[in-house]
Amino acid sequence: MSDATECDLLLTGGTVVTMDPATGVVEDGAVAVLGDRVTAVGTAAELAGLRPVRTVDCRGTAVLPGLVDTHTHLYQGLARSLGEGMPLWSWLADFMWPYAAALTREDARVAALLGAVEAARAGTTALLDHHYAPADPETVLAVAAAVEEVGLRGVVARGMAGSPSAVARENGLAGGLFAHTTGAEVELTRECVTARPPGSRVGVWPGPHNVTYADQELLRGSAELARELGTGWHAHCASTPRDPEVYRGAYGTTPVAWLHEQGLLGPRTTLAHGIHLSDAEVRMAGETGTAVAHCPVSNQYGADGVLRLRELRAAGAVVGLGTDGAAYNHRQDLFECMKQAVLVQRLHRLDPDASHSGEALALATSEGARLLGVDAGVLAPGRLADVTVVGLGAPHLTPHHDVPAALVYAARGSDVRMTIVGGEVVVEDGRCVRVDEDAIVAEALDRARAVVRRAGIA
Repeated sequence: MSDATECDLLLTGGTVVTMDPATGVVEDGAVAVLGDRVTAVGTAAELAGLRPVRTVDCRGTAVLPGLVDTHTHLYQGLARSLGEGMPLWSWLADFMWPYAAALTREDARVAALLGAVEAARAGTTALLDHHYAPADPETVLAVAAAVEEVGLRGVVARGMAGSPSAVARENGLAGGLFAHTTGAEVELTRECVTARPPGSRVGVWPGPHNVTYADQELLRGSAELARELGTGWHAHCASTPRDPEVYRGAYGTTPVAWLHEQGLLGPRTTLAHGIHLSDAEVRMAGETGTAVAHCPVSNQYGADGVLRLRELRAAGAVVGLGTDGAAYNHRQDLFECMKQAVLVQRLHRLDPDASHSGEALALATSEGARLLGVDAGVLAPGRLADVTVVGLGAPHLTPHHDVPAALVYAARGSDVRMTIVGGEVVVEDGRCVRVDEDAIVAEALDRARAVVRRAGIA
């Protein structure tokens, strides 16, 4: 509760899923917003005395913290539905790299607009976009501007290839994306971070492609740059069973063990996937507070493996949820990812108690916000007013005895009625209000056809 009597926005009458352990779920609840912050959370009756500029009747809805996507690739948006049935490294070398090399700056910007619109409509309020192509500073900043134009917040992790490592060369990955030396990559990323520093609505982090095939000096340089400039840094790690095997063959150790030995793990380090970790590596990640972006749908799409979810969390690692891009997941829908995060654990362990809906909802809200360093993910006074409003009246959501469980198992991104970022309504009645969705879709379709032709993708 708050003593303030005025607010800009009052969401009232819904089931408020606060993700705050002290408050829990508030039936016939209300959330008050002033500026970009939540000022009060309580029952509709308790907040009835407020004088809002705008009141939204949320009866028949769930009001929850905005969803946070901790790993995606918006540049892949023009390749949706292609590349099926390929192992990850072949998928990269034979499909994704040729596609990425064919992208222009404007292609990447439009793909980012398309993905950000899809994400916002599905209730995502913040995301981490691991952007590979093109990765020149002008394009990286254009992508960040596109995400912000739609109204989202988050990070663009600038994809960094650097000097090709022996692992990259020997496995057919050293192609056109390895356009700069390691030193040049670090300086280009510094330029981008300086333009969009910490505190920006959409900032920039160092984003080396993959711990397994990246130049080790690039990884050191990325971590050092993050410490110097106050950002996080982000890289793929241990995505497939092949990753630790190849790394051990090249370096005599495994990816996370090497990062730990070099002092490169810690709260600024965010690893995408992190599936194939030994017991010792799980402890290393946990003891250092390293973060892992869990992408259960893409892990199944590529037959890559199953995250050691509870072991990592019990060890102390921060685990958020990610979609992982339109060409390796095909949807920017964290509701789908929440459901699969539970089901894949249960199936893998043949144990119906291996994961549960509350855990998945935390990964998509409070834990995702921790990974990105965003003061959101919980509906409580003083926190950023990043909010998702989900309609509960559809047949597939009726009845909803346990609203948090219904959100994880039955809701879809298309059930989102309103998405609010920093107190601003960016999606209303299921459509983005800041941009022309129809024009973006039409342009994306034209550009997708042209890119596929240029890349020679059948």
